[in-house]
Order: sequence, then C-alpha cells, then structure tokens
Amino acid sequence: MIIDVSKLYEDVKSKIGSEVTLQGWVRNHRKQKEFGFIDFNDGTCFKSVQVVYDNKLSDFEDIQKISVGSAIEVVGTVIESPAQGQEFEVQASKVVVLGTCPDDYPIQPKRHTREFLREQAYLRPRTNLFGAVFRVRSVAAAAIHEYFQKNGYVYFHAPIITASDCEGAGEMFQVTTLDLERVAKSGKVEYDRDFFGKQAALTVSGQLQAETFALAYKKTYTFGPTFRAENSNTKTHANEFWMIEPEIAFCDLDKDMDIMEDMLKYVVKYVLDKCPSEMEFFDKFVENGLLEKLNKLVSSDFTRVDHEEVIRILKEADVKWEFEPEYGGDIAKEHEKYITEYFGGPVFIKNWPKDIKAFYMKQNADGKTVAAVDLEVPGAGELMGGSQREEDYDKLIARMNELGMETEGLDWYLNLRKFGGCVHSGFGMGFERLLIYLTGVENIRDVIPFPRTPGNCEF
Repeated sequence: MIIDVSKLYEDVKSKIGSEVTLQGWVRNHRKQKEFGFIDFNDGTCFKSVQVVYDNKLSDFEDIQKISVGSAIEVVGTVIESPAQGQEFEVQASKVVVLGTCPDDYPIQPKRHTREFLREQAYLRPRTNLFGAVFRVRSVAAAAIHEYFQKNGYVYFHAPIITASDCEGAGEMFQVTTLDLERVAKSGKVEYDRDFFGKQAALTVSGQLQAETFALAYKKTYTFGPTFRAENSNTKTHANEFWMIEPEIAFCDLDKDMDIMEDMLKYVVKYVLDKCPSEMEFFDKFVENGLLEKLNKLVSSDFTRVDHEEVIRILKEADVKWEFEPEYGGDIAKEHEKYITEYFGGPVFIKNWPKDIKAFYMKQNADGKTVAAVDLEVPGAGELMGGSQREEDYDKLIARMNELGMETEGLDWYLNLRKFGGCVHSGFGMGFERLLIYLTGVENIRDVIPFPRTPGNCEF
C-alpha cells in the first residue's frame, strides 16, 4: 500500500516493523561503497525520510546512479533510526525510478540564494524554505475561509474586470480588445467600440461590490486577486496580489476593530497549530524570535488610539525622525515601529485626517477626520486597514464632488445609501503582507508562487 510521509509521522510507533511503499522525490543522495542514503520527500509534509539501502540488493549499482531530483518509488521496512535527531528510517528492499533527472538539475543539495530561486520559481517549492512558505500560504488561506464561514459570512466572488476604481488612484491595468497599433496611428481611443463598450480594467479592490452583498446578507467577504499598475520595486509591493475584504452591515468602527482583532488572532493561532514544523523552521532559520512574536500577538490586547494622539506622542518623543510627524499627515515606517514599541503590542490607529483617506469613509462630526483605522503590529507595521463606510447619500455625493470625482458609473454604489442603507463597515488585508508577518520572509516575491512585478511576468 502506498502511504504518504505525513501519515508515517502521524503514528510512527505503530509503523515500526511494517512494510511501506513511498512515492516522491530525491532531495539528496549520499553514496558509500557498500550502502547509501537517500533524503526522500513526497511533499505531503515538511519533514523528509531517510531511505537506507545496501549492496545486498541485486540492483545496488543502478540505485547508486539515481540522481538528485529524480522521482522514485521505494518499498521498504520502517525501522527505528540509530541516527540522532530522527525517529525512524526506511530500509529499502526495492527502489524504482519513476522519473529521471539530469545532473544539471538546478536545485542541488546546497545553499541557494532567494534571488536565484526566483529565477527557478517553478522548482523552488521543492526546497525547504519555499516548501514551508507555500504550505503556510495554503493553511492560512484555509484559516481565513474557516473563520468567516464559522461566523456566518457569505463568501462573495468580486469581479476581476471592472469599470470602478475603488481607490481613486488610477493605477489600474487596462483591459481591451482594441487594435493598439491602430489606436497608436489614429491617436484616439474609441472605448465605445471596445469589448465592453466602455473603459475597463483589472480590479484594485472588491470592496465597493462587496458592500452590495453586505446590505443583503449582513456579513460578506471577498478573498481573491487584485491588481495595481504601480511601478514600485520595494520588498512589499507586487502588481498582482490577494486581498481579504470583509464587509459587515449594522457595524460601526468599534465593532469593525473587534472583528479585525478576532480574525487575525484566529488565523495566526490556526497556522501555529497546523504548521508546527514549518514555523519552527522559520523561527530557527529565517527570523529568530518569530514564534515568540506570534504567540504574544495571539495573547495581546490590541490598543486603540486616535491618529491625533499618535502624532502628539511622536512629536514629544526624544527621537530624531527622518520624516517629521505632522498633524493631518500620514505616518512613516519609523513611526509605526515606535508606536508599537511605545504601547508594547499591536495598535489600532483610528480617526484619520479625511484629506489623506478614501472618499467612501464615514465623515466624523469634527469635519476634519474620518472613521478610518489602520492596524499596526510589531515587526511589520501596517497589516490591515478599514473604516466605517459613509452611509449618508448627500455627504458621500458632496465628498466625491469635493475630490473632483465623477459620480457617473457609480450610481449603483450611491443608491445603496438610498435603498435601505444602514451603518456598515469593513476592512482589507493584503494576504501576502500577512504571510510576510507569519513567516519572517521579508520579500513579497518570496511568498507569491509566481510574482508579478515591474518588468517581470515569467512562468
């Protein structure tokens, strides 16, 4: 019977002495004159298995020729291992090559740089680091769905192609079937002759559409790809990434923060519980203290403080800032770090100046701020952002006019305020930003299977 390595590790003691059949890949092959050791991994768990064979096998010489990267089937007996640090090994009685691999296979048993492995993105899941990263990505995604499903949310699939620029920044990838060579020659774009009869683009956010579902189902969430045509080459920016965006009816900013905190703690604990081997690996080889940081977050009470108070704290701090904090202004990475250290844990910064926030956010009574919130966490800075949405039709129209935004094409969104509108809130979290926080792997290119960044659209 073919068995997964993950099942072997679940109950090793009961398997000692039994014969098993394994199918997987050769990570390493150490050959001796009379025996050999194969580092075997089948991808079903982080851990590998040591396969031992000797010259009593009739095809011993053929087995010794098996190269790293080959796909093999092993039939053997599970025995207690005499080697320190491993519970068991498999004494092979038969090793069959299912897929050969040449000697120039790029993923050899040596240390490879992350830059090199990005060039081999189709093979990098076979390494320890990326095997761990992408399993955590899978488990974290499951945790997010489980949290919202358990709490009565409807999963909403937001459109990928849209005519709505949610953020109003204009950094959208155009979607067109027009002949671009003809457009270049004529010098004009006839959008009425395009596929959708109007200008269309890849979505930057599913929030606006999700609000429509929140005002029907009470609680909804999107979790899918979003796109930004932003020519940025930082470690935290990519042009295609995934977003989690819940929207909740009859929910104000305080309740929104309750949900943000509860969801984050749930996901972090879920990953810690489900991926102990991977998380121990990250803690040891990627970010020392990672487990302590994450466990502390799960048990922390998140502080809530107004933006104005944050600026006051920063201005009174005995620190020479690279970017001077200003009332009415945004805060920099150095400020985020100071604030989480000042309060000794995660911090919700709320009630932001309206002039630096999006048009759809609830305008506060002071006329200067909006009911917006950012969550800052130790070691990563901003992890989530949310707001109470403006439910007053006239105020929303006035704000859009103030910003010079066209209301045409957004009638459906504005009508939500007229047709049974209510107080509602939501938030967004970049999935890859969460993964950077969970794994300690600091570059977004290394937590996305096939990253899309300026000048890079490989695989």
